Amino acid sequence: MVELKAITLPEACLHGLLSEDITSAIKRERATFDEQASPFDDRLVLFGAGSLGRKTSAGLRQVGIEPLAFTDNNPSLWGHEVEGVPVLSPQTATQQFANHAVFVVTIWRAGGGHRFEHTRQQLLNLGCSKVVSFASLFWKYSDFFLPYYAIGLPHTLLPQAEQIARAFALWADEGSRCEYLAQVRWRLRLDFDGLPPPVAHTQYFPDDLFNLSANEIFVDCGAYDGDSLHAFFERQREFRGQFIAIEPDPVSLLALKQCVAALPDNWRHRVMILPQAVGARRETIRFAATGLASSGISSTGTLEVESLPLDEVLGDTWPTFIKMDIEGAEVDALIGAHRSIEKATPVLAVCVYHQPDHLWRIPLLIQSFSDQYRFFLRPHNEEGWDLVCYAVPVCRLRAASPPR
Repeated sequence: MVELKAITLPEACLHGLLSEDITSAIKRERATFDEQASPFDDRLVLFGAGSLGRKTSAGLRQVGIEPLAFTDNNPSLWGHEVEGVPVLSPQTATQQFANHAVFVVTIWRAGGGHRFEHTRQQLLNLGCSKVVSFASLFWKYSDFFLPYYAIGLPHTLLPQAEQIARAFALWADEGSRCEYLAQVRWRLRLDFDGLPPPVAHTQYFPDDLFNLSANEIFVDCGAYDGDSLHAFFERQREFRGQFIAIEPDPVSLLALKQCVAALPDNWRHRVMILPQAVGARRETIRFAATGLASSGISSTGTLEVESLPLDEVLGDTWPTFIKMDIEGAEVDALIGAHRSIEKATPVLAVCVYHQPDHLWRIPLLIQSFSDQYRFFLRPHNEEGWDLVCYAVPVCRLRAASPPR
């Protein structure tokens, strides 16, 4: 008798999402915003006058739509203009446009605990009749806006259904499988409300999965201003290993050096700072150096930096922990670390929110290097931000971690 494998509810839901035909997905991409915004689809007020609001305003002008106004909760912006568009208080904006325009929420950011539902409810309480997310607008005008971090067009993701399903089978606990399902649904359906809240533990250091060692050889790819370094040393009573911090942005590099300089003497000499980028091969790349966490490789970047494969950087040093938050360059960096990962099987903490398909490509890539890993998915911020794939070698798993 053939034994049939039981299908779990998340697995069945995933299969349902991935069984959509491409024609239907294309139709949804083109129609969602108009259906949500009707009859005000070209009368738009943008809620959020930050970088995403400015990006949205610039894109709309390219398709011949002039936003009626910005509105923002920041009083210092009221009465001014951003990109030539007036900024109104939410009360003033809703008094003028609540029943004559669609309010497009152009806030989506790491930090601050913001969720779309918060702003939507604020505007509904003020009397707005139409409140939508920027994401459906980006679907409609994808030539100007997409891809944008994890937001892409569903019809380009559906042909990857087989890989998406294979990656689902890698997750080692129910929480990871449910998070993965919610993330896939969001990419295909823009279901913001279905995204779980962030976990409580500090990013990159999940106490329930593995313990840190005093002898860690920690490689921090995208060390930024030392935030992860600081969190690492907060968890160390004594440290006999090495911390390798890699950061190419000059402004962030200066802050990183200051962070290291503030460490106790017995720890400071165990930190090595490298001002390069990491990738699949040795090359010179263009880098958009903004001094922010979002600095990254860009064809329009004004800074030229050296990019090296991590295997070359490390040489004969075998890492025990590699963290990667490098703004979309994670796949290339993992390829450049193939030998180190295969030979040393370090703990891996890799961000999977910078590109739509990194959610499944990255765990599948790691699994192709070694079968010694167990995989976990943890959200560390709201609405898809700071989503991390943890690949933990079996020998490092805490006893309480769910078995594979």
